[in-house]
Amino acid sequence: MIMGCGRVGSTLAHILEDGGHSVAIIDRDPQAFRRLRAGFRGRRVTGIGFDRDVLTDAGIESAAAYVAVSSGDNSNIISARVARETFGVDNVVARIYDPRRAEVYQRLGIPTVATVRWTADQILRRVLPEGAEPLWRDPTGRVVLAEVPVHPSWIGTRAVDLEPRARCRAAFINRMGESLVVADDTVLQEGDILHVIGAENDMDRINKVLAAAPEKDD
Repeated sequence: MIMGCGRVGSTLAHILEDGGHSVAIIDRDPQAFRRLRAGFRGRRVTGIGFDRDVLTDAGIESAAAYVAVSSGDNSNIISARVARETFGVDNVVARIYDPRRAEVYQRLGIPTVATVRWTADQILRRVLPEGAEPLWRDPTGRVVLAEVPVHPSWIGTRAVDLEPRARCRAAFINRMGESLVVADDTVLQEGDILHVIGAENDMDRINKVLAAAPEKDD
């Protein structure tokens, strides 16, 4: 579900629909839906994105993810909080224009992003966490720094204990909007975003290991 049918919202709606996902998009201005292509099959709901009745009408109770990308910081953060706290949507992202406010909301556990194509890419990485996402490559292209989804069963495990099993280096963790360099005593917590360094041609295997529950030692 997307609140805001501007450039970012319409871009996300098209990408998600092309990926086989069902999409509902909310905007208070019915003219905004003109940004959607003629063949768009998702739901268009006119209304305020933090109004509970509007959200219910749009299908929030069955939504797998909620994205707030309207033009107003207040509307985005309020609607994101309603989606998470009232309707229990786990994957929630809000676009915040003021970087100082964005940092505050990151610390509250609500991911925030900014700018058009970068915003769309960052949101997709959070609502569709399927596979390692390279963030940096060395000049040869052989070594990458990647954001890797980690199975919930790894929570409570020291990050360094992942290294021999996945055969990669745990570089840093993003926790509540802050980046932490992995130390020997760094333990994975719920909501952590893990970044690893590994061989580019080995990332598929690394991703499969970390996306599954850890194997029990004999």
